[in-house]
Amino acid sequence: MSRVKRSVTAKKKRRKIFKLAKGFFGARSRLLRTATEAVNRALNYAFRDRRVRKREFRKLWIARINAASRAQGLTYSRLIDGLRKSHVEIDRKVLADIAVNDPRGFSEIVLLAKGETVS
Repeated sequence: MSRVKRSVTAKKKRRKIFKLAKGFFGARSRLLRTATEAVNRALNYAFRDRRVRKREFRKLWIARINAASRAQGLTYSRLIDGLRKSHVEIDRKVLADIAVNDPRGFSEIVLLAKGETVS
C-alpha cells in the first residue's frame, strides 16, 4: 500500500483556520493552536448568538409596542389580546414598525383592539 503524504491536506486545513482567524488580535491570528481555539470559540458564539438575536429583537419589538400602546391608554397584553379577539393578524415586528413610524395608524389598531369601530 502506498504511503499517504499529508502536505496538501494539512496546508488546506491550516489555511482554512487562518482564513477564519483573519483580523483576530496578535497570536490568535498567527499561531495555529491559539487560532484554532479562537476560531472554535468564535464559531460557537456565532451559532449561539444567531438564536439570541431573535430573542433580543422580539424583546425590542415588545418594548416598543408596549410604550406606544400605553401612550394610547392600553397595556401590551390587553392590546395583543384585543387584536387576537378581533382577528387582526399583525406580527410584533410590523406592529412595532407601525408604532414607531405611523402613530396615527397605530392608534387605529389600538381602537380595533379595544373593540371600538374605526371611523
